[in-house]
Amino acid sequence: MTGSLRDACRKAVHVITAEGEILRAGRAVLFVLVEINFFPAIARLLARRPFIFGVEWGYAIVANHRSFFAKILFRR
Repeated sequence: MTGSLRDACRKAVHVITAEGEILRAGRAVLFVLVEINFFPAIARLLARRPFIFGVEWGYAIVANHRSFFAKILFRR
């Protein structure tokens, strides 16, 4: 793993599809949701324009504030 790939993976989740396409951040999450059959219709809808922009925006907010969201979501 190269240093730049390591840094990119620290910032966002990455998925490599069977076709070799590299998906990152919100698009990768939506792909996984479709693959595991967890609300696939909604995930496919959110993967389209203009919804994907909101998904990517929301992903960026959560990714940039991971510690804050971890404290809220994973309290004991």
